[in-house]
Amino acid sequence: MSVYLHDIPLSQAQSRLREALQDADLWRVLGTENIPLDENALGRITAEPIWAEISSPHYHASAMDGFALRAVSTNGAMPSAPVTLFIGPEAQYVDTGDPLPEWANAVIPIENVESLDENGEITSVIRQPSSVRIRAAVAPWSHVRPLGEDIVATQLVLPAGHSLRPADLGAIAASGHQTIRVARKPKVAILPTGTELVPIGSKLKSGDILEYNSLVMAAQIKAMGGEATRYPITKDNFDSICERVLEAAQTHDLVLLNAGSSAGAEDFSSKVVEKLGTLLVHGVAVRPGHPVILGTVDRGPKTEDGLPSTVHRLLSIVPILGVPGYPVSAALTVDIFVESVIAKWLGRRPNELTTEMATLTRKLVSPAGDDDYVRVAVGKVGGKLLAAPLSRGAGVITSLVQADGLALIPSGVQGMDAGEQVKVHLYRSKAEIERTIFCIGSHDMTLDLMAQFLAEHDRRFASANVGSQGGLVALRRGEAHLAGSHLLNPETGEYNISYIRQYMPNIPVKVIALVGRDQGLIVKKGNPKGVKSLGDLTQHQVQFVNRQRGAGTRVLLDYHLNLMGISSDSILGYTQEEYTHLGVAAAVASGRADCGLGIAAAAQALDLDFVPLFQERYDLVIPKEHAESNLLAPLFELIAGCDFRNSVSKLPGYDISVMGKIILED
Repeated sequence: MSVYLHDIPLSQAQSRLREALQDADLWRVLGTENIPLDENALGRITAEPIWAEISSPHYHASAMDGFALRAVSTNGAMPSAPVTLFIGPEAQYVDTGDPLPEWANAVIPIENVESLDENGEITSVIRQPSSVRIRAAVAPWSHVRPLGEDIVATQLVLPAGHSLRPADLGAIAASGHQTIRVARKPKVAILPTGTELVPIGSKLKSGDILEYNSLVMAAQIKAMGGEATRYPITKDNFDSICERVLEAAQTHDLVLLNAGSSAGAEDFSSKVVEKLGTLLVHGVAVRPGHPVILGTVDRGPKTEDGLPSTVHRLLSIVPILGVPGYPVSAALTVDIFVESVIAKWLGRRPNELTTEMATLTRKLVSPAGDDDYVRVAVGKVGGKLLAAPLSRGAGVITSLVQADGLALIPSGVQGMDAGEQVKVHLYRSKAEIERTIFCIGSHDMTLDLMAQFLAEHDRRFASANVGSQGGLVALRRGEAHLAGSHLLNPETGEYNISYIRQYMPNIPVKVIALVGRDQGLIVKKGNPKGVKSLGDLTQHQVQFVNRQRGAGTRVLLDYHLNLMGISSDSILGYTQEEYTHLGVAAAVASGRADCGLGIAAAAQALDLDFVPLFQERYDLVIPKEHAESNLLAPLFELIAGCDFRNSVSKLPGYDISVMGKIILED
């Protein structure tokens, strides 16, 4: 019986897997091994307590270059009444780290004595003078590292379950060990499946999908302390997948079967698990990652039909996870289900991200029955921690790269409004977030360059693309340090100022021109539809792709359509929206559209043609309080400098002559 779509809560799914491992006596440290004490031990998990075999130091050692002596012999020494001690019976020269003579119990630093020759005259001989003159008494054990000062033999140096750090290796060595007993690294097999998959580096044709999920998951396993094996791609064939899973199960502690976890005609993962073992879960109430499969595969002596015998099932099973094929779902599934298992097998505590409450910058809609994980960019503006949701597509791997954290909308909540507090699991440290310049507004290619340049000045630049109007609204609500905007006033022909007055009344701002840029039609190479003007968009065979409502490019389009008397209803695809210029270019390059309004740099990025139509100015709108802050100082240095200007000038369709011009300051 298939249990797909019988979604169960995340906690229940995790419990089923844990109980299956407990029943098989696999909810424990899997094994231990002795390894040499060297730098390769870094990050390994101690399998047992480490007790000191020797003391450190294991003798009374001098902590200074000077003279070892009996403290009592210096009693009464004063500047006006010095004490003289003879080398040999009363004092002995020692270097730092030298053992003290058995009769000595203190060291006086060499700079605190006067070396004398046999005539009682001061000499430059340091190590073997005839005597030394002392003008201040020393207390017993002064400038001495007594035996066991650092470590005393038999004391606990490190507990079991400890992840070894560089300093720990030194402490273990100092306590007399040459080897360490650590938890064996769990072996994880990663099996990518799919007829459409091709290896990294392949020459791509339509329908091919680069297989890189296994690369990401293997890196996750390594970061968790495991050891991953990436198997070659297995085509969508039931028998072939079964054979590969059985092969991996013989030598690994966990199998990750990637893709094929849904219920399509070529989604074999659940059937493979049912044939080779026990299907525990198929479908978890979590997004992304809904079609997760949890199960076990039998590993043991095989019967005549090629399957493990039932006698060994409880003693010899291997957990298997059917991991969704979409990159974001795959990565999240490994974090949610595998991290806790690896932690148990290593004997350490599960890794826990720092959590903070943050304010959402825009409304989120969420399925009521699922735990919904949303990637967010995080910034601190005016003392308030903010979370800006990123693209939610399960296949958008770049959203994982750009994410500063993961917001959790718990099951039972159908969404959250802008301004509400949400729990965020932070990927970045608080220090990094404190150095983050948060930009919300219109997309432009120069912002990516700006992020690179600012990284060299100890600043992170995080941006969320919501359109020019959305950026101004975000500034009004105190949710960003600055916004990119290019809103044309159709009555005056001026950019941004009237909209700033409308959306940000009574908020002092500084508006700086960043670039002038060409806007035009992004079309396929060779412009096969012959689109030369906005008037050509009304041709029935032309499929258009638009920018979202509130975007400056959308405002520009509507302005010129109105001037030309063209109804938006006459344009096929007018309601098809993208949030960035690159999104428009990608839609054209993929064939979803024949053309779209955008900037020349986006067309060049995807090897498309460009029909220039208009010139506009793209500004940075910055509230005065942030413009005067130390956080944004490197931004202004960047705009005033040559390097950034030169880099922007190499992009097509940009005019840098306006860069840095103050448009408005109040």
